[in-house]
Amino acid sequence: MSGCQGCITRVPYATLIATIMCLAGVGVFCGTMYRGVALTRLMFTDVFHFQVKWLEPVQLTFVIVGACMGALGLMILFVGCLTTGETRRTVYKAWKARVGGRITCALFMVITYLLELAWLGMFCFLVVVTATFSIFWSLCAHKQQPYDKENCIDFTQFHFLFPDNTHVDDMKVCETHEIKLFCKDYVERAEIMFILATISCALVIMSLVHYLMCLAANYAHIKDHKKLQDFQELNYFATGESEMTALAKQDRY
Repeated sequence: MSGCQGCITRVPYATLIATIMCLAGVGVFCGTMYRGVALTRLMFTDVFHFQVKWLEPVQLTFVIVGACMGALGLMILFVGCLTTGETRRTVYKAWKARVGGRITCALFMVITYLLELAWLGMFCFLVVVTATFSIFWSLCAHKQQPYDKENCIDFTQFHFLFPDNTHVDDMKVCETHEIKLFCKDYVERAEIMFILATISCALVIMSLVHYLMCLAANYAHIKDHKKLQDFQELNYFATGESEMTALAKQDRY
């Protein structure tokens, strides 16, 4: 029972919760963004008949980002384990160990802060992308199945999304099968993917905020560990001296 209780007191629960949030958010983000970018690339190819070459490297980037964020979360969790409970008293006894621990926490705080800014930028970008696909879906809303070519879906107001040499007629979707591809197969599915990616991005941002708080607390614990250890030793000696004094007085009488 005592061994189990000792293990429980060594678990950094705040960092563990942040790690679970981070891994879950990054996993959903990478999966939904990979699928959303793939649908967007197919939409441009099959409906508007031109290719956006830079979308393919973006898909690979999401996989790399997911792996890096997962590794970072596990490393911060490891640091949290070293600075919690009895483990901290064992690991950070020496002066060099305390200095190394403080430098490690400070370094991770800087990295986490920079990642926080990057993910905030990604969140703003996803809000714009999700709003754009919501507008695209609203253009399809008046189209009832089966799709027909009575009214074209006009994208001339979104000319900035097309290459400079794109003709005005190419910015309109009029063919029945193209309207079906655009609305049902691509926009509807991609909008769901980007909505989920936006939510998961917000979850990652929350986990990074938790990481910053945990790292700041761990830095303070390591910094004040020597003072707390000295205070406990003084308290121990003072208690021992008072007990010795009490025993001496009892011996007198």
